[in-house]
Amino acid sequence: MSARLRAILLHALFLTLLLPGFSAAAETSPYLQHLLRLHLAAQKSLGDFYMYNSMEGDQRYARMIDESRQEASRQILKLSGMPDIGAARLQTRLQEEWQAYDRDLTTLMSALGKQGYTDLQPVADMAARNRQVLATSEALYDALQRADARAISEQTASTRQLSLLMQSIAVSYAARSASVGASFSGDSSERPIEDQVADFSNRLDALRSLPGNSAQINTALDAVATKWRYIEKSLLNYNEKSVPFLVNKYSDSIIRGLMEVTDLYVQPAQTSSQS
Repeated sequence: MSARLRAILLHALFLTLLLPGFSAAAETSPYLQHLLRLHLAAQKSLGDFYMYNSMEGDQRYARMIDESRQEASRQILKLSGMPDIGAARLQTRLQEEWQAYDRDLTTLMSALGKQGYTDLQPVADMAARNRQVLATSEALYDALQRADARAISEQTASTRQLSLLMQSIAVSYAARSASVGASFSGDSSERPIEDQVADFSNRLDALRSLPGNSAQINTALDAVATKWRYIEKSLLNYNEKSVPFLVNKYSDSIIRGLMEVTDLYVQPAQTSSQS
């Protein structure tokens, strides 16, 4: 082994021992990103099913459901190999719960295609399985956060919460448009849409006012805010005029914008840890 190569290896070992926080963050942060994408895809698949149901089997929503299912499956695979035993067990449970939900979703889509309608109870059961997936996803996120609180910045965490809240609003709206709201989704404890909308607006305003935002981040957040204002009134007046197609379309675009902001927040942290 050359002296230069030996020096490089010793330096790398020194950094690993001296800076365990950076090492743990580098290991944990990608898992948190995969978990966010999984959570969003799993939740979106349910909202798109409600759209598929209310739009009488419109194939564009069948394709969206399939895309969400594929995305969730991809992200679950990327969560394998966690070094923490507790987190690894949660990942296994998450995978099992996702597979059970996915089977229910496949069955109901087939029933809708064959008979043109679905019974309420199987849909409520499927929605309950979806909530299990989301709850385990949150538990896994918390476990990873406990393992290394520095793996994700406060700004990135705030953007993550906004993305999940937007997806929750979209699913709630689609459920009400499809049938009878919470009883259709099987979640009687769901927050009213008005509360979720107010929460989203407040969180978005808080994120936009952070003094450390770069010009690029502010531009991306302004684009998100413009789209949000476009559907905000429709969300608040959902009992007067239902526009599920519009809300579905813009919520997807808003979430993509927030994911872009998340990437922008993550980049400086990655650059810092590598320098």
